[in-house]
Amino acid sequence: MWTTGAEQVEQAVGECVGLLGTVTGRDWHGPRAGRLEWSCREAAEHIADDLIAYAGQLAGRESEAYSPFEISLEEGTDNAGVLRVIGATGTLLAAAVRTTPPEVRAFHPYPFRSANREGFAAMGVAEVLLHTHDIAEGLGVTYEPDPALCDFVLRRIFPHVQPGPTPWRTLLWATGRGELPGRPALTEWRWSNNLVIDAERLTLQGVTPAAAADLSTVGDGGFAWLGGAPADGTRVGAGLVYKQYEDGVHRPDWGMYALVRREDGRALGAMGFHGVPDEAGRVEIGYDLVAAARGHGYATEALRALSAWALDRPETRVVVAVVERGNRPSQNVLARAGFTRVAADPEHLTYELRASGDR
Repeated sequence: MWTTGAEQVEQAVGECVGLLGTVTGRDWHGPRAGRLEWSCREAAEHIADDLIAYAGQLAGRESEAYSPFEISLEEGTDNAGVLRVIGATGTLLAAAVRTTPPEVRAFHPYPFRSANREGFAAMGVAEVLLHTHDIAEGLGVTYEPDPALCDFVLRRIFPHVQPGPTPWRTLLWATGRGELPGRPALTEWRWSNNLVIDAERLTLQGVTPAAAADLSTVGDGGFAWLGGAPADGTRVGAGLVYKQYEDGVHRPDWGMYALVRREDGRALGAMGFHGVPDEAGRVEIGYDLVAAARGHGYATEALRALSAWALDRPETRVVVAVVERGNRPSQNVLARAGFTRVAADPEHLTYELRASGDR
């Protein structure tokens, strides 16, 4: 069943408070938190800072910057008091996630300057898991979170990271806190919220590995679909996206996008690339719509937007689409979007759209 992440925030915070609550009588100011420069106490306060900041971004619908406030603890607050604040701020983030509409995006700098409610939930869970680990390491306490929480984070904000032997070890490696056989140690890292590309009547919303896994079976991927379900082609494409993720070759910018109508938030179809541009700068694109959305120009609008985005990238020179000879509606979409037919075989026609300086 699809989740927005509120329950995961609550679970992560509950595990954190439960574990650290057993060592509140220890000195948190002196010991360093794992590999961080912060003390264990500073890391604990940072967890609360992040949780309330993320809640504020969603609640305030902040679109350009962080909401201009910060949290401060009363002088004399003891370690148990810090955990009370973590519990309260975690509850606030969970409430913000539950009450924020799916189409809302708020500012976060990495990497596309916005995130939706699921992204903020995943970032909040990540902050809790990782800094609880840091504090536990500094205090010599054993900590290993629920693997499902780690998987929740990885599939949403680490789409570029191939799954490893366990979700927890993979998350530690992906954040420079551990080692994985056959992978170089990381000294720098960023998580990655999904990209959203604007069109006139639509937004093209990047499909995360979590959404792709759900769509490839019988789920909705967190989208409200016109007609109640995606087209079969979307489910097939989502399965390919998730396979790329499992194989470690998924590049989220060059993956699948759900086409979401602005007026009502309904997903109408999907569009995406078959992979990254090749050495010649060629990238292939594909798409489909649910039956009820066809004939209204949505595919043409989305194709123009996504092709323009691709051709604005330095690694791309030409966008390619291959359609069946009998698929006249798709051929018309390509023609309206500015594509030119360049090749044919008995079953398929090939169309191209080139960058303006490469015609």
